[in-house]
Amino acid sequence: MFKNIFKKFIFALSTFFMSAQVANAALSFPNINIGMQQANTPQDFSNGIQILIWLTILTLAPSIIIMTTAFVRIVIVLALTRQALGAGSLPPNQVLISLALILTFFVMAPTINKINTTALQPYMNNQITQQRALDLGLKPVRAFMFAQTDEKQLALFIKMAKIDKPKNTDDVPTYILIPSFIVSELNTAFKIGFVIFLPFLVIDIVISSVLVSMGMMFLPPTTIALPFKLIMFVMVDGWYLIIKSLVEGFAAAS
Repeated sequence: MFKNIFKKFIFALSTFFMSAQVANAALSFPNINIGMQQANTPQDFSNGIQILIWLTILTLAPSIIIMTTAFVRIVIVLALTRQALGAGSLPPNQVLISLALILTFFVMAPTINKINTTALQPYMNNQITQQRALDLGLKPVRAFMFAQTDEKQLALFIKMAKIDKPKNTDDVPTYILIPSFIVSELNTAFKIGFVIFLPFLVIDIVISSVLVSMGMMFLPPTTIALPFKLIMFVMVDGWYLIIKSLVEGFAAAS
């Protein structure tokens, strides 16, 4: 779908510039006017409130997408890996975030395909209503979050919300599922980070012991340990192992 949209965009853009060059005419841009008028009827007031709500949702959309996908766990694990290596700001934040986004799209691809098949395409073809499309599109996302959410965290938020115990997953409100999912992802990410830190910690301890035994107490152990960490990380193909573990962890829980 995205490939077809991209092709149509390139075709329209090419047609636009070719026609402009042939006509040799000045380009004209549309004039956009945004204003506020008095709401004379309840319907006008309701439409204005709906527009305000949609603008608010669009503003919060990046945060909502980040917090309901695999991005949280992936970016934290990558950041902890960089910190365990002790390489400072390498890889840079832009590289880590870009890699985390790419891996997030890879992990979320089945969920996105389900949303496109069950909700977006029927809505675009006028087969279902907007509310029905939203309900159908939310189901794959909830299924993904439920697969990664710890029951302990879910029970905690249900208890704090002071609601009746749900009989099944369909009875769990989304506003309870989202924070439960986020806390579960943070917990899982730090567990993975602890495992990643262990071998690098052993190297730091060994290097520090060797430097102390040689009387080089004023030489920073991190400076000496960094090359050994890097060569070990390269020899075991660390990025391959970490990315494989992350992706397979999501696949196993789904």
